[in-house]
Amino acid sequence: MSSQRPETVRRFAAPDVTARKGKTPIVCLTAYTAPVAEILDDHCDLLLVGDSVGMVVHGLPNTVGVTLEMMILHGQAVMRGSKKAMVVVDMPFGSYEGSAEIAYANAARLMKETGCQAVKVESGPTIIDTIDYLVKRGIPVMGHVGLRPQSVLVDGGFKARGKTSEERSRILEEARATANAGAFCVVVEGVAEGLAREITETIEVPTIGIGASAGCDGQILVTDDMLGLFDWTPKFVRRYADLRGEISKAAAGYAEDVRERRFPGPAEIYFAKAG
Repeated sequence: MSSQRPETVRRFAAPDVTARKGKTPIVCLTAYTAPVAEILDDHCDLLLVGDSVGMVVHGLPNTVGVTLEMMILHGQAVMRGSKKAMVVVDMPFGSYEGSAEIAYANAARLMKETGCQAVKVESGPTIIDTIDYLVKRGIPVMGHVGLRPQSVLVDGGFKARGKTSEERSRILEEARATANAGAFCVVVEGVAEGLAREITETIEVPTIGIGASAGCDGQILVTDDMLGLFDWTPKFVRRYADLRGEISKAAAGYAEDVRERRFPGPAEIYFAKAG
C-alpha cells in the first residue's frame, strides 16, 4: 500500500483574498448547509457562514439570538460540503464584545470545531483592539462596517448608513482602523455608493460589498435572497432565480398526485420476487 497522501485541493485563503485587492472581483455567497456549499463551491472564492442563518434558516426576527453553537453546527456542515472556497464563520452577538480574551477563546473554538479558515466580526470603536489581538494570535479576521445587523436594536432597524457627513466620517474611520488592525478584508454593507468607493480607494485590504458599490473589490449576497426564496428582499438584492415559486409548484404537483393516488406509482414501489 502506498504511503503517499492523496492529493487535496488547496483552499482559497486569507492571503489570496488580500492579494486580489484592485484585481479580479472576489465572488462571495453565504452558505449554511453541506448540499448548498457543495453547489456553490465551484463558483465562489469565499463562502460565509453568516449569522444571517438565524433569520434565513431558523426564522428569528434578527441575528441577535444566534448562538456560538449554531454557528459551529452550520460551519461544520459547510466545511463538509466545500473543497476549494475559503470558509469564513461569523462570530455571533455576545461572543467577542466582552474582552479580547473572551473573543480569542470563542474564535479559537469556532476554528477548531469547524476547520474554517477565518472568522468575521462587526467592527466598531470597541472592537479594533480585539481584531489586532486575534490576528496577532493566528486568527484571520474579516471586518464588517456600515450597516451592522448585530446592532439592529441600538440602530433601530436595518437602515442604510453613511448618508450624513458625520456618519460617513465615522464609517470611513472604522474601515481604516479595521484594516490597520490586521483584518484581511472588510465587508461594507448598506452604505451610500460614494462612501463605499471611498473606503475601497482608501484602505489597503479588499472590500466586499453588499448594498454598497460595484467598485468594491468583491461582492456578497445572502444566497437564499439571490435564489428568490423569500417574498421580500432588500433593495440591493438581484434575484437570479425564483426557487420559492419552483418549490411551491413542485409541492403542489406532489400533493395532487398523492390525493389522486398517482404517487407512488410502479416505478417508486417494491414488489416481491416471483417464486
